[in-house]
Amino acid sequence: MSAHILVVDDDPDLRRLIADFLAQHGFRVSTAENAAQLRLAMRDQRPDLIVLDVMMPGEDGLTAIRQLAAERPAPPVIMLSALGSDTDRIIGLEVGADDYLSKPCNPRELLARIRALLRRAQASSERQSSSTQPVYEFGGWRLDALHRDLRDPEGVYVSLSDGEFTLLRSFVEHPQRVLSRDLLLVQARGQDCDVYDRAIDSQISRLRRKLNERGYPELIRTIRNEGYLLLPPVRRL
Repeated sequence: MSAHILVVDDDPDLRRLIADFLAQHGFRVSTAENAAQLRLAMRDQRPDLIVLDVMMPGEDGLTAIRQLAAERPAPPVIMLSALGSDTDRIIGLEVGADDYLSKPCNPRELLARIRALLRRAQASSERQSSSTQPVYEFGGWRLDALHRDLRDPEGVYVSLSDGEFTLLRSFVEHPQRVLSRDLLLVQARGQDCDVYDRAIDSQISRLRRKLNERGYPELIRTIRNEGYLLLPPVRRL
């Protein structure tokens, strides 16, 4: 069955244009014009990926994506915005988007990014379906790779996006080893990724903040000019 894409945008012409283009390339497409319709669509027919406009009247896309982040697991999200500065991109990625494109965007670039995210989500799903998925313990934290369940040393659940989970899994599978940015980018986005993709930097920053904001010792350290290092030893259960 073809992947189901939900396009959320208050501009009816753009919404129809994107939906028609994706349908022509084999996707099953639904549309919504605001955050309220997005929530209804999520309840009635869960999409495989969401293309979400940032600047919508009423509840904007940034607010909507914060709510989506609470889903377990949340579908991948590509944010579209007429605000194309680095700051706007970073904010979008910080609140949980998996990718970000400026309007007007090239439909073929949007298509390529959708396909890349779906491939990554599929690979993650296949790993989860394996009955041999381990549980990792590191620095008092516990990551259940099968159920994508991260618990802090107090046993409190910590929500991770698909990209954050993939990154953390890379770190626990290579403990106390420096991982370069390029290696983490390939792990997160596949061999055909764009080496200049800066979304990975925001995902690493967001993951580190989630691990550090609860007042526990530093877990991931930046190694200047080399990459990133998971500090505590890891035990597989």
